Amino acid sequence: MGFIDAHVHVWTDDYNVYPFSKGYDPEQAVPRTILPDEILEHARPCGVDRVVLVQMSYYKDDNRYMLKVMEDYPGVFAGIGVVDWDGEDPAAHMRQLAASGVRGFRVFPRNVEVTSWCHGEGLGRMFATAADEGLAICPLIDPNALPALARRCAEFPATRVIIDHICCIGADGEIRDDDVRALCDMAHFDQVMVKLSAFYALGRKASPYTDLSELIERVVGAFGPDRCMWASDAPYQLLNEHSYAASIALIREGLDFLGDADRQQLLQGTAESVFFRS
Repeated sequence: MGFIDAHVHVWTDDYNVYPFSKGYDPEQAVPRTILPDEILEHARPCGVDRVVLVQMSYYKDDNRYMLKVMEDYPGVFAGIGVVDWDGEDPAAHMRQLAASGVRGFRVFPRNVEVTSWCHGEGLGRMFATAADEGLAICPLIDPNALPALARRCAEFPATRVIIDHICCIGADGEIRDDDVRALCDMAHFDQVMVKLSAFYALGRKASPYTDLSELIERVVGAFGPDRCMWASDAPYQLLNEHSYAASIALIREGLDFLGDADRQQLLQGTAESVFFRS
C-alpha cells in the first residue's frame, strides 16, 4: 500500500446534521468545507492512499462527522478523536470511540496553567485508559508544556504519546535550540512519538521548507524513524502559497540525511503501526 498522511481535518456544511459547536461561526471557516474526496484529490497523486483524521475543533467532542467519514471509506481513514476530559466518564467515551476504530485522542492545555496543564484527574483517566486499551494520547502543545507532559509520561510508561507538529517549534518564526533540546529529551520515554507536520506553520513558513532540515534531523536522530511520522495538516497545508505536494516532498525527496528505508518508515510504517493495525 501507499503512504499515510497522519494528520488531516475534515468538516462539512451539512449544519443540520453536523452543526458546529457553540462559539464557532460557519461563516468564519476557512475553507468553507473540506470533504474527504477533496483531501484524496490532493493525497492520491502524491502516493498517499490512507489518511488519519483528527477531530476538528469546530465540533469539539462531537465526533460523529469524523466517524461517518471513517465508515464511508473503510480502510482509508483512521481517526484521532476528542473527548471531554472534564466530563463525567472520559474513559467510557474513549472506549466507545475505540470500538468504532478511533486509535488516538487529542489533548491540549485548556483554561489551566501550562506548567500543570495535564495534571487533572480527567486527563489522568485518559492516560490510564489509553494504556489499558492500546490507544494514543496526542498532545497539541508548545515546548513550554513539555515538563508537565513528561511527568505524565513517567507516571504512565505504557501510554503511547504522539506530539503534534514537531511540538510547534518555530511557530513564531524562530527555531530555538532550547526548544529543540527539550523535545529531543522526551525521546528517553520509549512510548513518545512525534509528528513531522504543519511545515507551512513553522520556521520561515515557505516552501520548500528546507529551513526545517536541522530541526527534523535532530528530532529523527533522537526518536528514530520508527517513532516519527509525516503528516500534512491539510487543509491548512493547502492554503495561500502552500501545497500538499510540497509538504510530502520534503520527506520523500529532500533531507539528505534520510535513507530510503527511513523515508518509507516516516511516510508509512510508523503511522501504519499505530492507526491501521488490525
